[in-house]
Amino acid sequence: MARKEPGKIERIAADLRTKIEKGLYAPGSKLPSVSELQAAEGIAFQTARDVFRVLERDGLVVTRHGKGSFVTPFLGKITRNGTARYQPAARSEGGARGAFEAELNRLGLAFKRERSRPEISRARPPRDVAAALELHHSANALRRHRAMWAGRNQEDPEEGFVVQLATSWFPLDIAGGTRLEELDTGPGGSKSRLAELGHTQRRIRESIEARFPTAVEAEALSIPEDRQVYELVHHAYTAEDRVVEVAVHVMPANLWRFSYTWELDGE
Repeated sequence: MARKEPGKIERIAADLRTKIEKGLYAPGSKLPSVSELQAAEGIAFQTARDVFRVLERDGLVVTRHGKGSFVTPFLGKITRNGTARYQPAARSEGGARGAFEAELNRLGLAFKRERSRPEISRARPPRDVAAALELHHSANALRRHRAMWAGRNQEDPEEGFVVQLATSWFPLDIAGGTRLEELDTGPGGSKSRLAELGHTQRRIRESIEARFPTAVEAEALSIPEDRQVYELVHHAYTAEDRVVEVAVHVMPANLWRFSYTWELDGE
């Protein structure tokens, strides 16, 4: 029996995927337009659009309204080592301002600090965050929110791509008027500043779920709304079992991998 030939969409998408993986289209480079692909392959306009949708779904392509389709800037995975990333030596390695920057450094990527400038405010947190921080539901907390950029060229201010959205909340009785309200929290990031304030974090609890992004999140991450993201909720506890930080990270599923290591008791 003759093998069934793959459909046009799958065949053309597979050809483009191979060219991307071989480096014929480099990360971040512009791909042919829908009209150009239509003409080159002799296919309908909608078929050409569907080819790009397949590659977007696979996380290989991003389409920017009015600008065209581009190879995703980073084809690998950023590994988030959930076991070791918050150890003091790990999060300040090489002068990093926290665990995220240290992870990028290990991949040979640059943390685009200027493009990742946080929005800092005193605001009312969501009810679940307020409850975790033991705040009245109408009370304010310190909020640090930013779109976090990575890139390959630290010197080029225009180069880079957003790899996650992060919103951190801190109780004002601890963080108010401290360096946590400044743009640059310094080496080691917020956890080192909390330790200096006498609130060293001793236990971390994180929960992760996959979901589809909101329209606002998809736009900020430059991904289609039908591409899944991970939502990671982070609670940090002191030795007295007080939660002194709640952070919510929204991360494109095609960019991130989670790694954990445990020591087990003997049988």
